[in-house]
Amino acid sequence: MNPPRQPELLAPAGTLRNQRYAFAYGADAVYAGLPRYSLRVRNNDFNAETLALGIAEAHAQGKRFYLATNLMPHGAKLRTVIQDLAPIIALHPDALIVADPGLLLLIREQWPEQTLHLSVQANTLNAAAVRFWALQGVQRVILSRELSLNEIAEIRAACPETELEVFIHGALCIAYSGRCLLSGYFNHRDANQGSCTNSCRWQYRLGSELEQNRHPAAETQYVLEEGKRSGEFMPVFEDEHGTYILNSRDLQAVAHIAQFVALGIDCLKIEGRTKSHYYVARTTQVYRAALDDAIAGRPYRPELLTALEGLANRGYTEGFYRRHAPQELQNYADGASRNQRQIFVGEVSSVAANHWAEITVKNQFAVGDELELITPNGNWLFQLTAMTTVDGEALSIAPGAGWQVRIPLPTAAVVNAFSLLTRTLTTAG
Repeated sequence: MNPPRQPELLAPAGTLRNQRYAFAYGADAVYAGLPRYSLRVRNNDFNAETLALGIAEAHAQGKRFYLATNLMPHGAKLRTVIQDLAPIIALHPDALIVADPGLLLLIREQWPEQTLHLSVQANTLNAAAVRFWALQGVQRVILSRELSLNEIAEIRAACPETELEVFIHGALCIAYSGRCLLSGYFNHRDANQGSCTNSCRWQYRLGSELEQNRHPAAETQYVLEEGKRSGEFMPVFEDEHGTYILNSRDLQAVAHIAQFVALGIDCLKIEGRTKSHYYVARTTQVYRAALDDAIAGRPYRPELLTALEGLANRGYTEGFYRRHAPQELQNYADGASRNQRQIFVGEVSSVAANHWAEITVKNQFAVGDELELITPNGNWLFQLTAMTTVDGEALSIAPGAGWQVRIPLPTAAVVNAFSLLTRTLTTAG
């Protein structure tokens, strides 16, 4: 029997800075895209110049760089795509991530040797669909988020030659495979063109048509009213499965990494190209540890989930991977129930020989706080006992972003340019 595949850990790179943090904390590959042809227009600083630098840096480290070209293009974009992609293809990205069949066809005609991955936007749910896309020249299929572990296992068994990729962490969309109309409905900014406004995460008030005195003789119809759009009502339709208008919790599958390894999944993907470098560092570090444990045959460590609580989240869910979580694992499915959380408070700018470090402050922290130093070499929890300004004056509080302060770090800590600092919060606030 052949040993199971060792999955690639794939991290998001909305910026060149995020890419560097992803690789520093253990990612095997990153994905990024030009705003015009990917599903991330916001918080995406990649252009031809930065893509060239990103691809070159990835290859210099023996890592891989995937170019997302996964929007659903209207005709106007198809007319320019080959011309715009030509200089990027010349940089040799390791694969293009594509969703639209027409765009896939054009790329195959122009660059038949270019490796192609099929985006989750294509909504691949079964083995027959995987085989179909493989016949079109796709090397890797990113499976739909709506699949269970058992369904993924069936696809793996039926399609042993095609690479399979699954999402393991990040925001979930309320629509099938991210094909959502809410942003277009409210703001005329189409999610499938890369300009989603995350309308599912806005604040809404639930009311009824009767309360609005709109149809007093009619059956009650519930509506949503967004906080900043008073008087604009969106009907809520419900069937036997529930309603489909409010946002999901965030996906986390850290407890299932060993199962993905055993199944022979080729790539484990973290969502989050619009997130911060702290998010990329923390998620990459946690899932790198979980993946290394699984490959080595070590048991799952629940403290890895606790580490993910240091990130802002809307409560965690395993998504569709398990229909019903067993009783003893309820906290894994409901991360919001945990009280211990953290906030990102600073970056380590430099460290002196006496282990005092200069910190670029991002959020407030104070003497007496419990801090965690996060580095690619490991993490250290410690209580802050002293702090000064860069001029050596004693300081009790670092008020917030824009400050530079100095603090003592644990003497055992191995610090580099990618080291970050968090503060433990005593409550979930």
